[in-house]
Amino acid sequence: MVLIGYARVSTADQNTSIQYEAFLRAGVSYVVEEKRSAVKKRPVLEDVLRRIGPGDTLVVYKMDRLARSLVHLLSVFAHLEARSAGFRSLTEPIETETPVGRLFMQMLGSFAEFERALIRDRCLAGQIAARARGQVWGRPRVLGVEDEAGVVEMYRSGFYTVPQIAQMLGVGLGAVRGPLCRAGLLSGRYLR
Repeated sequence: MVLIGYARVSTADQNTSIQYEAFLRAGVSYVVEEKRSAVKKRPVLEDVLRRIGPGDTLVVYKMDRLARSLVHLLSVFAHLEARSAGFRSLTEPIETETPVGRLFMQMLGSFAEFERALIRDRCLAGQIAARARGQVWGRPRVLGVEDEAGVVEMYRSGFYTVPQIAQMLGVGLGAVRGPLCRAGLLSGRYLR
């Protein structure tokens, strides 16, 4: 039986030291680390789930380090159950060996998903209110409307490439590519 610790933080500038210390206190000697958001693909977790065997236990510091949605959480637990592996959270009293433990785990997952939905709704409402006040996101455009129309005309003439137009206007390639992409003349990283 092996205790496998899974430590995760959402961004590269965060660290997992608190999780590592908790794993050491719990007797977990094998720990893997992932620095990714829970909503993205997580290759380290996928690898652990592929390798986990009968009698092994996946250990996390908190359940939200493992999954952010109930669907994903339940799929991880179904996978662990199919491989005769267990699960333990160090900060929540969750054990997956009994029906009561599995019910409690599903209830916690439901609450976590509900909380995430509330946060998402509040963020969306804030963005809508900010847009209504006229707030815009991103960097300001370098070129005005007339200059952007000129960029499109120059590019359509076929005499100028994106780098040449940028050099003539004294701006970066992105300032030229933006209007061309919006006009449907460029897509992706094409720089002719």
